[in-house]
Amino acid sequence: HSSSTKLPPGHMGLPFIGELLTFLWYFKIVSRPDDFINSKRERYGNGVGLYRTYLFGSPSIIGCSPAFNKFVLQADDLFANKWPSEELSGHNSLVVVDGKAHTRLRTYVINSINRPDALKKIAIMVQPRIISSLCSWAEKGRVKGLDEVKKVTFENICNMFVSFKPGPMLDRMDQHFKGLLAGIRAQPVEILGTAYYHGLQCRKKLMAIFREELEQRHKKTSEDKNDLMEGLMRIRDEEGKLLGDEEVLDNILGLVVAGYQSTSLASMWALYYLAKHPNVVQKLREENLAINKTGEFITTEDIARLKYTNKVIEETIRMANIAAFIFRTVQKDVDYKGYKIPKGWNVILWIRYLHTDPKNFEDPMSFNPDRWDKSPKAGTYQVLGGGPRICAGNMLARIQLAILLHHLVTGYKWELINPEAKIMYLPHPRPVDGVEIAYSAL
Repeated sequence: HSSSTKLPPGHMGLPFIGELLTFLWYFKIVSRPDDFINSKRERYGNGVGLYRTYLFGSPSIIGCSPAFNKFVLQADDLFANKWPSEELSGHNSLVVVDGKAHTRLRTYVINSINRPDALKKIAIMVQPRIISSLCSWAEKGRVKGLDEVKKVTFENICNMFVSFKPGPMLDRMDQHFKGLLAGIRAQPVEILGTAYYHGLQCRKKLMAIFREELEQRHKKTSEDKNDLMEGLMRIRDEEGKLLGDEEVLDNILGLVVAGYQSTSLASMWALYYLAKHPNVVQKLREENLAINKTGEFITTEDIARLKYTNKVIEETIRMANIAAFIFRTVQKDVDYKGYKIPKGWNVILWIRYLHTDPKNFEDPMSFNPDRWDKSPKAGTYQVLGGGPRICAGNMLARIQLAILLHHLVTGYKWELINPEAKIMYLPHPRPVDGVEIAYSAL
């Protein structure tokens, strides 16, 4: 409990909107997102890495130090998981629920998509689409990297999680997911014309599709499918009760969002950074050709031996900063190093800043896979969160990226059409041209 009455330094901004305009200035207008924190450091000093503000509709404490982030992420009882909108992510989803419900769901998801035996099956399942997609890019000659990797990732995720195959329905779902994703990080204002309102409508359409599939499975009119939905339908709690339909549906929706978004954005950034660093491509190519699997599927055992490839993956994920911040809600007044963190406020862990702070990573904005020859300082690398809520599928994105890189560098070459394209940072970092590339077979 808090014995202090002193709030961290900072500025609450304008009435009702707080520092939203300042946030948008740095993230959207001048495209210097790290200066949002740097401006606070210059004005108030580094202190203990805490600043007060009013953002995303709530008075908030921004945390941007490894020590504070660890403190928050390890204390679920003091800092409840907070998503900008539970209405979009689902009240029963893994990212929202607490306690035994969270433990039960998380254990199942980890066993399904993160354990070594599960990853072996996933490696085989995702490769046909990755290989055929890379081949189709060469036939086109010029493609938008983001669109293409999103397409193949979405098809693989939907196949793994719900056994949905490519076709008109999946194309419609893809559009709905784009709308949902745009709404998740938007200001939660349910007014016609806003990204949030559109996200809610997209969620309803997606839930209707998943609900129809779930009802078909209840009727046993389709064959048993060994996928994530089937597994969620079979989970029982400590009293032997099955998950309710809403729990299954909320979690399928949330897990598709998580699996789709992280992998596709990381893949896009891999295309971008590798095109800018031909020396890295050459090292990748040599290492991947050495395992002598050209034209064949690679295995998880092969991937474990690809030391340089795995360094490239970690550096890509660090630079991508797919989740710039993590939200929590303060459950009761907390004292942290002499500062009060008030009950009911949000805590915004500014994960991005950990990865772009020169104190944590030397020359942080340079793409340098060799920095991973040694481990980062404790607590400075949190691309997938931390504590009991660290991303349950943290290996899923990595293994799909390793497979993509293997088939990419051993069979193809590519270059950026617009190497100086401006970077957008909202809702997630990406070049404005979506990484348009000239692409051909070797």
